[in-house]
Amino acid sequence: MSPFLRDRPRTAPLLDRRAFARRCAALLSSALLPLALSACMSTPIPDQTPPLPPQWRNAATADAAPAAAPDPRGWWRAFGDPRLDALVEQALAANLDAAQARARLRSARLLHEHAGDVLKPEVRARTSNPIDPDASASFFVMGLDAVWEMGFFGRSEAIERGARSELDSAQAQLRQAQVSVAAETAREWIALRDAVERERLLDSIRAARAEQLRVQQVRADLRLAARDSVEAPRAVLAQAEAALGEPRQRIVAAEQALALLLGRAEPDPQWRAGPARPALALAAIDRAPADLLRTRPDIALAQAGVLRAAADLGLARADQYPRLAFGTSIQWSVNVTAHRRTETEGIGVSGPIIDVPLFDWGLRRARAHAKGAELEAAALAYRKTVLAAVAETESALSALEQQRQREDADRRAFDALARSAQMQQVRRGLGLSGDLELAGSRIDRDQAALELNAARSDRAQAYIALYKALGAAPEDRLGRAEADVAAQASPVAPAAIAREARR
Repeated sequence: MSPFLRDRPRTAPLLDRRAFARRCAALLSSALLPLALSACMSTPIPDQTPPLPPQWRNAATADAAPAAAPDPRGWWRAFGDPRLDALVEQALAANLDAAQARARLRSARLLHEHAGDVLKPEVRARTSNPIDPDASASFFVMGLDAVWEMGFFGRSEAIERGARSELDSAQAQLRQAQVSVAAETAREWIALRDAVERERLLDSIRAARAEQLRVQQVRADLRLAARDSVEAPRAVLAQAEAALGEPRQRIVAAEQALALLLGRAEPDPQWRAGPARPALALAAIDRAPADLLRTRPDIALAQAGVLRAAADLGLARADQYPRLAFGTSIQWSVNVTAHRRTETEGIGVSGPIIDVPLFDWGLRRARAHAKGAELEAAALAYRKTVLAAVAETESALSALEQQRQREDADRRAFDALARSAQMQQVRRGLGLSGDLELAGSRIDRDQAALELNAARSDRAQAYIALYKALGAAPEDRLGRAEADVAAQASPVAPAAIAREARR
């Protein structure tokens, strides 16, 4: 070897390799810097309440309804019926639809708690038994593969939003079931009590018709009236007897509906007994329209739909960029050939995993635009749901006020006919009128009572429809954990989301 070569410094190649490594690191950092910056991408959902009217236009005035509005968590107590209160409590606890909604809520809560687990390190074990092609050896191979995907480009936030939307949806479905159960239980109980009262009044009319027929038959036998004059009273009596079938059928239907709401196979025989339903007290509805955003379950479902659409948009946007992960793989092989010495060999490798969309990037971009359009549609659906809720509540308020006025007019008519029947009873006692006139006055009074009973029933049903439109239900039935979830949920801003979706 020449002295020149022998005496040459050997540090130059090492310095060249270090410089090359630094240049590679700089290039890699430059390439990964945009990726790191884009990791903060997200689809924001600003907190903005949609515009609503400041007050109800069709609510009753303070003079017409001087009492304070009932507590929305126990609005059915305004009927003053302890048996109804007990039935609603039993239905909220035993109704099968509510039980299904609670089970779905528990499922959604469990999945929400583990929503981020898909981005945690994942470890898999595998085994195989390969054989050499020349059939000279066989092996038993064991391996461990670990992959940790990074939730960059808004992927982790989109996954969390998707799980949260499912939780919010389950929460809203539970409240929807509770609102429906409370309203339907009250509705069927009122229908049952009104049918019982209607049956009593129709039976009283039937008895008065029978008395008219008896008196007319006596007059005909005494030849004080034509013999065929009894045919008209007989026909009217038959019609009165036929009318009894309708309330009796309604009683059975209401009993079966109550049994179903309470999760029972048979109704309680005691439901038919007892006093008539007390009159519904007047109440002023003073809740602001903005309360609908907190109480209406369909609005909460629409909010969850917007959140779900935002999550889908976030995932679609993230799919346009490389998926980054860190992987490790370790493999051991054991030579298990009988005629050769057993040997064990191991090898491992670790490093980044990059999945870059190339030829299907146009499809992924189209999917992102499509999800943006779906988010805009969800925002519009949310806005329509809010407006429909306001319209339904306004209609229910108007119906309640009209039924109140109708009940007031029917009450005045009944009071007048009741006084007339009482005076007719006095005249009958003085011998100034007969049984025929007394029976006629009683029929008129009972007919007015039927009209008043129908007006009270319609007003009660309008009251129930109003509080169902308000989304009123006992909040404590949700439980502490569910109430915390509902308190943490914030209303979404459909207009702002639509603008973001068009970006």
